[in-house]
Amino acid sequence: MYDFKIAATDKPTLYRDLAAALEALVAGEPDPIANMANAAALIWESVPDLNWAGFYRNIDGELVLGPFQGRVACIRIPFGKGVCGAAAAARQVQRVDDVNAFPGHIACDSTSASELVVPIVRDDRLIAVLDLDSPSTGRFDAEDEAGLVQLGEVLARVL
Repeated sequence: MYDFKIAATDKPTLYRDLAAALEALVAGEPDPIANMANAAALIWESVPDLNWAGFYRNIDGELVLGPFQGRVACIRIPFGKGVCGAAAAARQVQRVDDVNAFPGHIACDSTSASELVVPIVRDDRLIAVLDLDSPSTGRFDAEDEAGLVQLGEVLARVL
């Protein structure tokens, strides 16, 4: 049984503890969907002020909804469209303080105000993107980005 209680007072500790918990969750599990599902749940339970945490998988050059926590979501996103599509096309983290100011933003959930998307790449192939949304404008900072990139590196080894 897993019972992770991650409640750090500072972000570097939070993300260090999250990475360690994620390593334990995915250890020895070869199924990528199971690993994404547990990762989404762990992030959802541990990172404050989120209204969505999950994955879009690269299926034949299109982002397709994967495991997540939160409200219902868009099912398919073309590369280059919206924040997730921009991250997939450029293979670069997208940290957006105000999604309403992002050109071409796709409003899957009208309550989302800011977003952080981390591409997950292994052997020069985009596997998925890890997407976090918040109802608060400016929710994500450089510490969140660094911590979630670290989680993406853990996931790149097992997805």
